Amino acid sequence: MLKEFQEFISKGNVMDLAVGVIIGGAFGLIVSSLVADIIMPIIGMAGSADFSNYFLPLSDAVTATSLAEARKQGPVFAYGNFITVVINFLILAWIIFLMVKGVNTMRRKLEKQKAAEPAAPSADVVLLTEIRDLLAKK
Repeated sequence: MLKEFQEFISKGNVMDLAVGVIIGGAFGLIVSSLVADIIMPIIGMAGSADFSNYFLPLSDAVTATSLAEARKQGPVFAYGNFITVVINFLILAWIIFLMVKGVNTMRRKLEKQKAAEPAAPSADVVLLTEIRDLLAKK
């Protein structure tokens, strides 16, 4: 059982997936912070308010000016928060696109290098060459 597990792990698929999920989660937090703490305040300066607090009350009972307080009072349409999440997604998608594009470019360059290098003769060819050289000496 342990040997089968080691063979399964040695293929790398499970470990690659685990590393990708962990790094993806951490990267998502970084992008969320970038959007919430840097990009949205700059965008919010145009409206002289915090962008994440843009909402429309769906009830007359909602009188608060902040999204957190408004949600306590009743239903709200939090379009500012939605726009923040969309910008977060677009940044993540753009970065992942650039990463995939970079990996594909590197992969193509490596394939060209491998194709450009002459292949070493196979063991059969080497053996036949040695036999030919020995027969030529006699």
